[in-house]
Amino acid sequence: MIHSITCLLVLMLPALDSRELISDLPAEPRLTLEERTDWLIDPTPYRAGVFRGNSADEIVLSNGLVRRTFRIAPNLATVAIDNLVTGESVLRSVRPEAQVVIDGDSFDVGGLIGQPNHAFLREEWIDDMESDPTAFQFLRFEIGTPVQRIEWKQVRHHAPDVQWPPRGVSLRFDLIAPRSSGIDDGNDESVMISIHYELYDGIPCFSKWLNVHNRTAQKITIDRFTSEIIAAVEHTSRVEDRSVHYPPPDLLVETDYAFSGMDPETVARYSVHWESDPMFSSQVNYLRNTPCLLKVQPTVGPDQDLDPGEQFVSFRAFVLPLDGSDRERKGLARRRMYRIISPWTTENPLMMHARYADWDRIKLAIDQCAEVGFEMVIMTFGSGFQIENESDEYIEKMKGYADYARSKGVEIGGYSLLSSRSIGGGNDIVSPEGTSPTHGSSPALASDWGQEYFRKLYQFYEKTGMRLLEHDGSYPGDIDVTERLPLQKGEKDSRWVQWRIITDFYKWCRANGVYLNVPDYYYLTGSSKCAMGYREVNWSLPRDQQVIHTRQNIYDGTWTKNGSMGWMFVPLTQYHGGGAAATIEPLSQHIDHYQRIMMSNLGAGVQACYRGPRLFDTPETRTMVKDSVDWFKKHRQVLEGDLIHLRRADARDLDYWLMVNPTAEEKGLLMLFNPLDETTTKELRIPLYYTGLVESAILRVEDGSPQAIELRRDGTIDLDVTVSAGGYSWITFE
Repeated sequence: MIHSITCLLVLMLPALDSRELISDLPAEPRLTLEERTDWLIDPTPYRAGVFRGNSADEIVLSNGLVRRTFRIAPNLATVAIDNLVTGESVLRSVRPEAQVVIDGDSFDVGGLIGQPNHAFLREEWIDDMESDPTAFQFLRFEIGTPVQRIEWKQVRHHAPDVQWPPRGVSLRFDLIAPRSSGIDDGNDESVMISIHYELYDGIPCFSKWLNVHNRTAQKITIDRFTSEIIAAVEHTSRVEDRSVHYPPPDLLVETDYAFSGMDPETVARYSVHWESDPMFSSQVNYLRNTPCLLKVQPTVGPDQDLDPGEQFVSFRAFVLPLDGSDRERKGLARRRMYRIISPWTTENPLMMHARYADWDRIKLAIDQCAEVGFEMVIMTFGSGFQIENESDEYIEKMKGYADYARSKGVEIGGYSLLSSRSIGGGNDIVSPEGTSPTHGSSPALASDWGQEYFRKLYQFYEKTGMRLLEHDGSYPGDIDVTERLPLQKGEKDSRWVQWRIITDFYKWCRANGVYLNVPDYYYLTGSSKCAMGYREVNWSLPRDQQVIHTRQNIYDGTWTKNGSMGWMFVPLTQYHGGGAAATIEPLSQHIDHYQRIMMSNLGAGVQACYRGPRLFDTPETRTMVKDSVDWFKKHRQVLEGDLIHLRRADARDLDYWLMVNPTAEEKGLLMLFNPLDETTTKELRIPLYYTGLVESAILRVEDGSPQAIELRRDGTIDLDVTVSAGGYSWITFE
């Protein structure tokens, strides 16, 4: 009993010190309704800060859009998450800040217990709740500013208004293991866990991750961790689910532990989990299966050993409460988040996929790119490019390529295949019984071959000065049961180890200005582009069908991706068959289609991989390509903004979308396409709300004379538009 009282006093002292720090914090500013703006149009009023709460033990993280409130006594716990746009509470129940399994023992990190009803949380209940003595206990907090999680060398065009690291505030809580844990050495040196938060200006998004510090005298193992736990207000209440899809709460949740997919929902399966809540006994669902308990955790591992003095750093979670149910607004929120937390995704170079890697044809590709304004040459798959060739002769040759391209104002790099290869000799992934690698076969990144492969890649870019990698396959999360010491113990740590190997390389690339095209969801760890989303064999269809698919793919892909985040494809030469009817070569003979498919991409701010030996074959073709590129660069700021989805291509009528950027001089650009064989005139109602224009605007049809227009109260206008047969048109708004 005496020992218990002593421990309690020791734990109370940090809370008492922290109360003094809290009392010195400012009160949270409250914006009036008149001062509030739509953050997707004007985010400037919303500045992140740390504030004192309503009680001496309460600390508030807020930016006027989202608020997260913490109690620090009797232990650290999140006691409110509020969506300040809608006025709704996100949190219905207090849970631990995190959970860890160390040396086989499970521990809560912070949290309070004793809530009588887990459907909602009354303020007065919080004062009566208690700390679990077996949980990690609050020690102290520290306020700072966000730091860059990746070094970003800014060497090429990107969105002009991005900031790295993001503006905002950081908040760190330190907690120590309880005396009863068995993971302290009896001399007040125990395992300490730091819970990190960042909240950013102008967006209702916070980031969270944890560090585990081994301050003991012995090695420990981090078997598992859960870095975020939110008992959220349920999206829907159903008495029965009957195997029908049950939507989770309106929280956008992503992590940088994301792979094996090209959309955010698919890649989230390895780290973002919506589960039923066994403590939520009063829920409507008869079997208590409502998915309303968020757990952010890896599905396997990480099973990482920590020697004394070492620390483990988890992946990061990004959480954004949504303020609307319509698909467009939810997509705009996600796209804005990417610009803030991964601004390198706004790098958007015009790319040529050079079909051959010999000097004469590469020189032609570089020269043509420079002539028409393309910005990057990729020595594509099947071109003869050999990134793993480390002979002095080949490295010097590639350096010469890079030096020549640089002299022309063009960047150059090439393709490398990682996953889907079989290496042999014990270097391939061995999957758990009953499973197989994602792509049929794959080298193990922790194998001898894998380590040599990455050594060659690092060396290639250091010695040649090339600044692009198209990394096919990447690492799709395959588990490897093989022991590969000292890097990998086996099945339980293999995914974590291989993810760290690949992402350490991608972060190095980003820090050294190497652009990354990766057909997987590595945006948050350094990649700039993934495929927009298309079926490759469709590029063997007749040309007139390809252009419809192009606009459909862009329309569909940009619900969750910014245009700069997804590449498309233009088969200048034959690709996957199809013969003459599917290819653009000879370019001059199909110049109308060539221009149509270029504008279908550029008109959405999307870059395609133009795969072939050349970009033009006649002066007329050169003029068309250059004029198209010049048009794109003239309107680049609005075209690289957000795509507002208006009418999807269906080859039956006009299809069109609106590009918006409320911070640009040109705030909107309406792109119209006519797939029909006759000139078409239509009256269209166009929503200009997300341009930020109110009451009136100036429009120009195809960069013509300015015309003044009045907007309705809902931000819409009516336009009579005419588009020639098989043609396109555009209208700008200022």
